Amino acid sequence: MLKLKPNCECCDRDLPPESTIARICTFECTFCVDCADNTLQGVCPNCKGNLVARPIRPPAMLAKHPASTERHLRKTPCAA
Repeated sequence: MLKLKPNCECCDRDLPPESTIARICTFECTFCVDCADNTLQGVCPNCKGNLVARPIRPPAMLAKHPASTERHLRKTPCAA
């Protein structure tokens, strides 16, 4: 099950579970669409996989399986 991380790992922008601007890779690294498209050129800086739109968990399932509250930030600057 996806963790649904609460922020962009590059710019720390809030990405609530219902956000349509969240992008993830297969390892659930999470970025906002601005960082994913403009800074990272659609490639995860951690695993080099592609970044795609994060699915939205329906409200009933979100209540049963809440999103993560643990924030993640990269230790090194984001760059493609």
